[in-house]
Amino acid sequence: MGGGCISRVASGTVIAMARHIHITGANRGIGLAIAQRFVAAGDTVSTLYIGDPPPDGIDGIEGDVRDAAQVDGAFGVFEERHGPIEILVANAGITRDGLLMRMTDEDFEAVIDINLVGAFRCVRRVAKTMIRQKAGCIILIGSVVGLMGNPGQINYSSSKAALVGMARSITRELGGRGITANVIAPGFIDTAMTQALPEDVQQRYRDSIPAQRFGEADEVAGAAFFLASDDARYISGAVIPVDGGLGLGH
Repeated sequence: MGGGCISRVASGTVIAMARHIHITGANRGIGLAIAQRFVAAGDTVSTLYIGDPPPDGIDGIEGDVRDAAQVDGAFGVFEERHGPIEILVANAGITRDGLLMRMTDEDFEAVIDINLVGAFRCVRRVAKTMIRQKAGCIILIGSVVGLMGNPGQINYSSSKAALVGMARSITRELGGRGITANVIAPGFIDTAMTQALPEDVQQRYRDSIPAQRFGEADEVAGAAFFLASDDARYISGAVIPVDGGLGLGH
């Protein structure tokens, strides 16, 4: 079953086994919240990250999703330590905001290379194992702006919109192998990035959200945990908004 890892013992009792989840960028923000949700459930979490290392309980290797060799090497080490990666959460991402006429090629390409091509490199690597196992769960962390657009974020919104096409193509290509692929589209989440905004800007954003508040990273983690469960094994190619109604289901 996609997203599940269970074993039946002789008595007929079903015992949940620890799963190996890989989350890119699980050292902070949404990625860390997702990692902590899985760790609390008894799962094993590994992460490829840049910057400060993740806290205890999360197995991390510093590396860059822009480098296919680093992705392949790190994933190989994690698999030696913890067994096959059963669930991938492609979370690593950056922003380099700027208006269209002022955005440089470098700023556009850097965001695409990490947010989109980086996710592709990770998906390609885990797909080999998932195909052999005839099971697997791929979760891509998109964004509400990938569905709605946003001024000054043409690079970011393009990268996140493309993840929807990626998940749906994976679903059509690998769905018959027991592999699911879905996108979570967070809205404005209360992280260091939003906290750094001026208070008047934060209030303007809140006023645009039907829920009238920013989301919590743990609410995104809850969606990821559900998609990785057996309850979601028949869900694939979907976009799950976690945005307080901002995108109204787009």
